[in-house]
Amino acid sequence: MKAIWHNTILAESDETIVVEGNHYFPRQAIHTAYFQPSNTHTTCPWKGQAHYYHVVVDGNVNQDAAWFYPETKDAARQIRDYVAFWKGVQVVP
Repeated sequence: MKAIWHNTILAESDETIVVEGNHYFPRQAIHTAYFQPSNTHTTCPWKGQAHYYHVVVDGNVNQDAAWFYPETKDAARQIRDYVAFWKGVQVVP
């Protein structure tokens, strides 16, 4: 799977985990040059607290377009530190 925004591959992996229709990419599969930490956090009742990244490509900023769970509840431990996308980021085979 590939995560693409502005014709740029943000992440690529054959080992994504699908949860609630979202592909979660292993941390080592993301191209860190395109990610900036965000102060945004949200809470999922069964996964835990999500942390976010802004995605930045050629000066274009997609705020909070990627998220991950650095710590998870037991039910979501398989996606701990995996990264998922939304806000126009395409995830394609």
